[in-house]
Amino acid sequence: MDIARVFLDRSRHYLVREYPTKIQRCLDVLPADALWRRDDASENSVGNLLLHLSGNVRQWVVSGVGGAPDTRRRSSEFDARDGTGAAALMTALRATLQEADAVLSSLDARSLGEARRIQGRDVNVLDAVYHVVEHFSMHTGQIVLLTKRYAPGRVQFYEDAGGLAIPRF
Repeated sequence: MDIARVFLDRSRHYLVREYPTKIQRCLDVLPADALWRRDDASENSVGNLLLHLSGNVRQWVVSGVGGAPDTRRRSSEFDARDGTGAAALMTALRATLQEADAVLSSLDARSLGEARRIQGRDVNVLDAVYHVVEHFSMHTGQIVLLTKRYAPGRVQFYEDAGGLAIPRF
């Protein structure tokens, strides 16, 4: 068993299929006026989180691992108070994820140990991929929580089947 390939394939699954599917389900039921809503000045909106996810994946995987130019302006992801709609944000995120998927599909066990400097940090490629998957998971959870707050009862990912959670995505 090539554990590096298993790690990369699972990472690609989460980033290209599972997390974006959950986010899309949220966007499908999220009221339009909730996309950029902040209940407190210190919170981020779903729109901010979508911008941030795209920026993070691009900086860490597409640029940091893949070598594309890093043009990220991180603060703009959080400063935005309104902007494009959910469909455009999701289209942009999916495009970034496709670029990241191409980078991840080109990696092998040897490349996981290669050194990189990303966001001012000395990491290896394994660290970068692990960071991005974990980071994406956390913000997906925030989007789910905000959706459950703004659209109660409208999003469900699993069906209870005798104590087993059967995915509905």
